Amino acid sequence: METDLTERPRRLRADGVRGLVSETTVRAADLVAPVFVDATADERVPIPSMPGHERVPVEEAVPRVREVMEAGVEAVLLFGIPESKDEMGSRAWAEDGVVQRATRRVKAETDAYVITDVCFCEYTDHGHCGVLADDARETWERLGGPERPGDAGGVDTRMTVANDPTLSNLARTAVSHATAGADMIAPSSMTDGMVGAIRSGLDEAGFEAVPVMSYAAKFESNFYGPFRDAADGAPAFGDRRHYQMDPANGREAMREVRLDAEQGADVLMVKPALAYLDVVRHVREEFDHPVAAYNVSGEYAMIHAAAEKGWLDLEATAYESLLSIKRAGADLIVTYFAEDVADRL
Repeated sequence: METDLTERPRRLRADGVRGLVSETTVRAADLVAPVFVDATADERVPIPSMPGHERVPVEEAVPRVREVMEAGVEAVLLFGIPESKDEMGSRAWAEDGVVQRATRRVKAETDAYVITDVCFCEYTDHGHCGVLADDARETWERLGGPERPGDAGGVDTRMTVANDPTLSNLARTAVSHATAGADMIAPSSMTDGMVGAIRSGLDEAGFEAVPVMSYAAKFESNFYGPFRDAADGAPAFGDRRHYQMDPANGREAMREVRLDAEQGADVLMVKPALAYLDVVRHVREEFDHPVAAYNVSGEYAMIHAAAEKGWLDLEATAYESLLSIKRAGADLIVTYFAEDVADRL
């Protein structure tokens, strides 16, 4: 029986031509490697839930960044674990804070492009991403505060973080990072108006040329678990559903992204990546800004766990996952696979 097959897509899947017609490419230059700097550590501390990653002391920040660069990755995203915490998270904007110290060292001794995360969950003793609202503060005190941390159980904490009082602290932190030499500021608190407040603060301090990469659509996701271990940033009570986005909402994500773009965000980020590729695609189609996606800790950990069981090929699956993020429309990807994939590339 003869079949008329005018179109034969398989013709272009043969070796030799396959690469020539490949539509999507992941380059080392597309990747950003997260680096955790721990002011309480005097040696590198492995992160059990994120195989291959460590918290490093400030003195090891430069060697760690050099390792990233040797793999071919040119940009890092710095997170800090401070030596002390308080209700406001004041170590976040301290001149001698962990990120500030690490940034100065890295910029003085390497050519890395340094992006700094601006949030408060690692710096507050309650683990939330800003100043507590009055009712949430009452719950925190009733639970014993930092002396007796515990979960609020069924207590209704309503709006856990007070939005507007947090904005000035975000701006103050961003300016302190830029003063230390940060090349880009990346606010991740999902506070309404955060980009506008940070942009104004940077401009008034003379940092008009420092761009802002906003975590514009950051969802309240179950994929963040390993990160909270890595950055010591889990909430001591309640959760973050009142300020991070509902995973059910795609249209709201576009409203969030639009607001950040209007306030002056230079790069628009979607976080997490793999479970939100539809949002990445919508952002790419609607905005002409560079689009970032954060391939988060849980996405990294689950591939590692499956590979350890022998169920997946680690390198091939990691590369495929990043390829899917690029295909969805991301221009740059923050990923814990950065070094491994860059080596392959």
